[in-house]
Parts: sequence; C-alpha cells; structure tokens
Amino acid sequence: MTETPAAPKRSAIDRFLNVVESGGNALPHPATLFAILAVLVIVLSWITSQLGMSVQHPTTGETITPVNLLSVAGLHRILTGLVTNFTSFAPLGTVLVSLIGIGVAEHSGLIGAALRQLVLAAPRFLLTPVMVFAGVMSNMASEIGYVLLVPLAGLVFLAANRHPILGMAAAFAGVSGGYSANLLLGTIDPLLAGLSQEAARIIDPAYTVSPAANWYFMIVSTFLVTGLGWWVTERVVARRFPDAPKADADGKIEPMTREERRGLLFALVASAVLTALVLWGTVPADGFLRNPEDGDLLNSPFLQGIVALIFAYGVVAGVAYGIGAGTIRSDQDVIKGMGQSMSTLGVYLVLVFFAAQFVAFFNWTQLGLIFAVNGAGVLTQLQLPGIVLFAAFILLTACANLFMGSASAKWALMAPVFIPMFMLLGYSPELTQIGYRIGDSVTNIISPMMSYFALIIAFLQRYEPKAGIGTVVAVMLPYSITFLIGWTILFSIWMAIGAPIGPGAPLQYIPAG
Repeated sequence: MTETPAAPKRSAIDRFLNVVESGGNALPHPATLFAILAVLVIVLSWITSQLGMSVQHPTTGETITPVNLLSVAGLHRILTGLVTNFTSFAPLGTVLVSLIGIGVAEHSGLIGAALRQLVLAAPRFLLTPVMVFAGVMSNMASEIGYVLLVPLAGLVFLAANRHPILGMAAAFAGVSGGYSANLLLGTIDPLLAGLSQEAARIIDPAYTVSPAANWYFMIVSTFLVTGLGWWVTERVVARRFPDAPKADADGKIEPMTREERRGLLFALVASAVLTALVLWGTVPADGFLRNPEDGDLLNSPFLQGIVALIFAYGVVAGVAYGIGAGTIRSDQDVIKGMGQSMSTLGVYLVLVFFAAQFVAFFNWTQLGLIFAVNGAGVLTQLQLPGIVLFAAFILLTACANLFMGSASAKWALMAPVFIPMFMLLGYSPELTQIGYRIGDSVTNIISPMMSYFALIIAFLQRYEPKAGIGTVVAVMLPYSITFLIGWTILFSIWMAIGAPIGPGAPLQYIPAG
C-alpha cells in the first residue's frame, strides 16, 4: 500500500501570511467598506445623541453634542448634500489635474526613457543604490515603477552577472517600500493633503494643508531609503542570491535610441525653461508667484498652486520629449495621453464617491471632534512623550496596511480620528500625515493586499519558478523591518530638532487667536 506523502510543514511566516491573506480577503471592496461605514455613522449619530454624549471644546469652551442624521433634518441634509459632498471632496480635483499632466509624460514615453537612462548610465558598483533611488523616484508616477522598473532591474542585474532577483528586490523596495520618499511631488501628495485638510477642519474650519506639506522630510527620506535599501540588498539579501544567475534571460535592455536621446534633451531643456520661470516668480522679493500683498512665499500662489505646477511640468516635459522622440505628432496624441490617464480612474471615482459621503457624514455628526477630545484627554493623562505616541501610531498604520492596501482609503478612515486627536495635543496635521505615510510605506512590500503583489510574484517566477507569496515576503521582510526602524528614528530626530517638515508646515499646532 502506497503511503500518501506528508504535506510539507508550513513555516511561521507562511502561517502568518495565511492569516493576513484570509483577513484581507474577508474585507469588502474599499468602496463597499466606505458605504457601510457611512451607514454606520448615521446609526451611530442617533445612538450617541440618544445617550446625551457631549464634550467641551478645548479652545472655545463650547459644549459639543452629536448631530443626529437619523432624523428628518438629517435626511434632508443627506439628500441635498450627496452631490456636493462628491464634487467638493478635496482630493478629487487635485488628483485628476495631477494625473492629466503626468499622463502626458507617461504616454509620450518620457518616464520610461528616463528610468532606462538612469539605470543604463550607472556603474556596476552603483547599480544597487541607483536601482533603489530610481524606484523611489518612480513612485511619483503611480504604477510605472511596478510594471517597468522592477522587471527592468532584473535584466540590468542579469546583464551585470548578478542575480536578477537581487535587482528586482532593490527596485521593489524603492518603488513600494519608499513610497513616501521623493525629491519631487507626485499625485499622492495632493491626495493625502486633501484628506488631511478635511480632517483638520474638524478642529479648525479654516485650516489648509499644502500638497508640499511633507516635502522637506520626503527629500531627506529619499537618501535614507536609498542608503538603507542599498545596505539590506548587499548585506542581507545578496547572501541568499549570490552572483550565479541562471542563464535563461530572453532579452537584454536595449540601448537608448537616437530619437529617445533627442527626446530626453528636449524634455530637459523645456523643464529647465519652466524651472527658470518658477525661480523668476519665487526668488525675488517681488516675484510674481509670491503673495502680491506682502511678498510672502508660504501663503503664496506658488505653494497654493503646486498641483497646477505638477500638471504644467508633466505636460511641458512630456510634449517636449514626444516632439523630440517622435512619439507625439499632433495635439491628438497629447489629448490621448491625458485621456488614457483618466480612463484608469473609474474604480477610483466610485471609491471617492462613497469615501466623500463617509467623511462628510462623519464631520456633520461632530463625532470626530467628540472622539478626538476624549482620546486626547486619555493620552494627556498618560503623559507619554510625543515621540512614543507617534512611534505607536506609525506601527499601528504599518499593521493596518497589511490588511488594507490603499493609502488613500486607509487615510480617509484614520485621518478624521487621529489628526484632530493629535491637534488637540498640540501636533500639526502635517506631522501626523508624515507619521501615517511612514507606516503606510514600510509594509507595502510584504502585504499580499498590495495591488501589485501578484505581479511581483510573477516577475520573480521568471527566475525562480517555485516563487510564491512566502518567497516575496522572505526576500522583502528585511527591507520592511529596516525601513520601519530607520524611518522612525529619522522621524524622532526630526521631532527633537523641531525643524519644519515642509514649506509652511511646522510640527506644532497652535490654535488661531
């Protein structure tokens, strides 16, 4: 009688991943989740109003009570506000405008050509840091890093007689693990800033959060992530994937064509001209992009128009590259690029519709303010140092990211609670946002709920046919842990120094008046 072979013993990582995967799959679609939460907010507003819950506003002394939306007046407000909740939702317009501009740069081939040029020009000993850095920079253009740079990194390392998985791991670490680091602003910046602004106005109705609110911290983080990713790749991951790759590559990276080089030159010149115009408008004390009343740069059309500048750079550089490379021959090609970027937003628009209703209902009920005041009171009594509080918040976000991959969806849930709470403790919304962004980034590379996780597995299977979820997590876990520790330390040092984390973005929140 033939014995049935015993099932392979599952490792602790595999068992943990099964729990994570089951928990994540049990959650409904984010749009459905927001619809359910919107209904729960309505019900909760009725329950808390019946219980007579109230708090005293910490700055005005006014008594705050829940607004019951499960009433005739509440029903009227919901019916009349459904459309405006959606159309006035802060992240919607900023994301759409940013994507239109970046869509031109992507459609023309500028982003892909620039990434290829970056990795092709790097010396062999600098391949790893260049790959991590290229990954960090690519995340400003959404999925381009996943679909182009990660497989390209495998080919680059293979051509350099290094293990291709090593290159893909370095690139993936930069693209996804370094999602909140960059030298430039991308579409995620105005999106998160809009959500943070909506949450901050629970406490301060006039508060504004700039898309550039975390820029200084992001710039420093770019070099931190690049250095840490370089160290992990060479000191940890390379031990598992020595320089003995399988000779099964079916292609090589093609050198830059004359047309592509000419396109990059055109794009560089066009970007330089646009940058010169921006500097002309911002550097002089009476620059035309400064505040016309007092010449201030912090409250100026320049910072308030960051989204418009992202759009302008995307269109100008993309069109210039397309003309030089021959990929754009008429205005129809430009419009096509804009349209393609918009065509991918169908599901996002549905998600935003329900997220907007949830955020609006939550604000109307005043529950966010009530929870924030009570939560701030508890935290104040604990008398924990701010660094400890934020370290716990970063860790909480990192854990939540394992089950819910969307950065905007998670922040739409967490911002209305944590931003008011930390504001009442004296910390700015911009600081809370950067704490969230750190936690949201570091576990992307080990979360099966990340939308491109399956694609990364497919890329690895080209060189390791048996690669699966456990393989990806085993490779990327050292990056995740290192990024979490290193980024939290940087955050703590920044808090201790007290330097602003972006233009006009202090660490403390001081109520007006």
